[in-house]
Amino acid sequence: MSDEIKSSTSNDEIWDAAESAISTLSCAVYAAPPGACRVDALGGYFNECQRTVNVYSMQNPQSRSLQRVLAFLSGVLILKVTVGVVLKYHDYFPPNFESDFLSGRERYFSGIYQWAFYAHIASGPFSLILGMILVSERFRLWFPRWHRNLGRIQVINVLCVVTPSGFWMSYYAETGLIAATGFAMLAIATGTCVAFGWRSAVKRQFPKHRRWMWRCFLCLSSAVVLRLIAGLTIVADIDGDWIYPMSAWVSWLAPLMAFEFVESVNRRIEKNERRPLAENNA
Repeated sequence: MSDEIKSSTSNDEIWDAAESAISTLSCAVYAAPPGACRVDALGGYFNECQRTVNVYSMQNPQSRSLQRVLAFLSGVLILKVTVGVVLKYHDYFPPNFESDFLSGRERYFSGIYQWAFYAHIASGPFSLILGMILVSERFRLWFPRWHRNLGRIQVINVLCVVTPSGFWMSYYAETGLIAATGFAMLAIATGTCVAFGWRSAVKRQFPKHRRWMWRCFLCLSSAVVLRLIAGLTIVADIDGDWIYPMSAWVSWLAPLMAFEFVESVNRRIEKNERRPLAENNA
């Protein structure tokens, strides 16, 4: 009899351990908060897992395919712009003041500005590519240690190089105070986002960390949006002194506003989806 009791207790422990392991695994796969996939019986796992998919994925195959296509196209565009910047390095070493960006900058291209310029063009493309890797959910799940280590490098690079060099360069914006203020605020916003993202990660507040680092990545992507706006104005044959000052603000405010709108919609959907889940668990 005692052997039967011990066997039953051992089986119960194995059963509980299996439930706990499956619950943890499902939360990791669907990027859900810990405990969201908790089940009281192993037999109810699949129903609970389906509810988790509804809450945290909430996407049909067509929408997921569209997201993958958009992500792929965005990645290609970012890579294209980054490669384009790198290929123009021959205009900067040594500085060619007849090139597009350096035209008219010869009078102040020395001292701190020169160092800020070279630091920015070296760290900017690197942070953009690194940011694209770090916001990938698949990369985070498959290579968590790489994600953490590269994240530390990104924080140091953005806080110590990208932000201060961009802020210093903003003072010399060619089109005046409005553009200079826009670029200065962009530098401050980028540094603030990465600082709060790092702080959230240290506190293990990972949903907040994800949102802050997405904001940081969108700020870094302003260089891509800036070139898109320039290309569109050329194609549409739009010209005017207002375009560049406007672009200095729109290139980062528009993506951030779109992100906040999507996040607010997702939070509302998750709240509505969690309500019946909580009622069923009650």
